[in-house]
Amino acid sequence: MKIALGPLHYYWPRDRVLAFYRDAAHWPVDIVYLGETVCSRRREMRLSDWVGIGLDLARAGKEVVLSTHELIESDADLRGMHAVVDNASFLVEANDMAAASRLAGKGPFVAGPFLNVYNAGTLSLLAEMGATRWVAPVELSGEGLAAVVAEAPSGIETEVFAWGRLPLAVSARCFTARYHNRSKDRCEFRCLDYPDGLALDTQDGRPFFVLNGVQTLSAGVQNLVPVVDSVRAAGAGLLRLSPPAE
Repeated sequence: MKIALGPLHYYWPRDRVLAFYRDAAHWPVDIVYLGETVCSRRREMRLSDWVGIGLDLARAGKEVVLSTHELIESDADLRGMHAVVDNASFLVEANDMAAASRLAGKGPFVAGPFLNVYNAGTLSLLAEMGATRWVAPVELSGEGLAAVVAEAPSGIETEVFAWGRLPLAVSARCFTARYHNRSKDRCEFRCLDYPDGLALDTQDGRPFFVLNGVQTLSAGVQNLVPVVDSVRAAGAGLLRLSPPAE
């Protein structure tokens, strides 16, 4: 099975991001997804920076994919998505249907996990648009995955989220800013203070969620390594790892 390094969920300083991917060039991963997918206010990295990292990784033998935002809220977000989709260097992972529509008929693309593919009919539609790989939603069961793959279009690759905190939801509201009594537009980029997200516990002190700006992650780490044979038997050919802070 191929190993994919998913896009970075957290907000890190630019130097830390560059150092992380310099190290990733030497890791035994086949595919690296790049780009800001969570919040358009995170501006440490520009598209040109991601493309530059991608070119370095490609020279190291990695397949590089640029990922789009999970949620588009403004004209600026739309222009940013268009810039990623229209890049001339790398394959694109579409994380909302606007990106998928923009990519339709322009060549192959990856249908990201936020497109919510739960059946073969939806997957067939995306394949007709040009998707050659899909990433299963994190809440899809093993049985559900096998059912979709069994009726999937011929030749489409299947990727599953195999290790890391699960990206559960994205909202128009920024929870990290709210925690600091700041508005979203005046957040002071507080996410930089939480390189592994802001832990949220229940009232009795048990880990519940991790807040990551507009994104909600699971507190626990999913690990499919012990059941990798079952994942392969269900039809997955790629395992996605989510970058941690440590």
